[in-house]
Amino acid sequence: MTRYLLRALGSGLFIIWGAVTLVFIIVRMVPGDQATILLGPDATTEEVEALREELGLNAPLPVQYGLYLLKVLQLDFGDSYRFGQPALELVMSRLPATIELTLAATAIALLGLVLGALAGSRPGSLRDRGISGLALTLQAMPTFWVGIMLILLFSLELQLLPSSGTGSWAHLVLPAVTLAAPFIALLTRITRSSVVETMSEGYVQTARSKGLSERRVLTGHVMRNSSIPIVTIFGLQVGALLGGAVIVENVFAWPGLGTLLVSAVSNRDYAIVQAGTLVAATIVVVLNLTVDLLYAQLDPRIRLVRS
Repeated sequence: MTRYLLRALGSGLFIIWGAVTLVFIIVRMVPGDQATILLGPDATTEEVEALREELGLNAPLPVQYGLYLLKVLQLDFGDSYRFGQPALELVMSRLPATIELTLAATAIALLGLVLGALAGSRPGSLRDRGISGLALTLQAMPTFWVGIMLILLFSLELQLLPSSGTGSWAHLVLPAVTLAAPFIALLTRITRSSVVETMSEGYVQTARSKGLSERRVLTGHVMRNSSIPIVTIFGLQVGALLGGAVIVENVFAWPGLGTLLVSAVSNRDYAIVQAGTLVAATIVVVLNLTVDLLYAQLDPRIRLVRS
């Protein structure tokens, strides 16, 4: 297991390196001179050259990349030219709001496990067809459209929930439901397929022949043995929720990392973009490693192979 953890850690560091390298390349490929963009069209040639020298843009590209990696290792991304604060500090100050939204959406998305189990336990029934149809509908609707419809209904028409901002649990409801909607649909479909497949296994028939109730068969035998693909999708989607939060946060003006990154891209505040990329990549790597460790708890055969 120790060797496996070391390999997983090495893979994670490689992924993080790839993410920060990709951002470095994209920033250098953006049309226009970065120094001119930062200073504006009224800047003099001397001012532009001085800023290019300060940013290291006059150095050869390999040298720029080496200096960039050195600063990444030191967690030094420079200051945001728009806010005048260290970029990483700004990113970390916005991260709790995004984590709050993501955790709330994840909790709501657990409904998909229940719906999938209910549908898969009676394949072909009216309940199965209804739940499957609902899941397909949710997955087909764009996230931003769901958010706008929820605002129109619950904020403008019924005036039950605020449409933007933060400050109370009421502000969290609409963005969390919007972010969770496609996740619920995916979990429902994956859980249903896994449950249907597991229900036909011999050990399930044996459990039934012992006189166990359907509820005990479903919770004690079917769900645990169906959990590997569910945990896989769950772990990947929790990471994907961070990407979805970019859209949802801007629809609901949620003051998280997503709104900060969109603003940084619009204003070409690349220090924030680079810091945000590192933080997001690290979170995804940690989530994937956590999912791998859960495999060993759910399936002893995986633990034996990895040890």
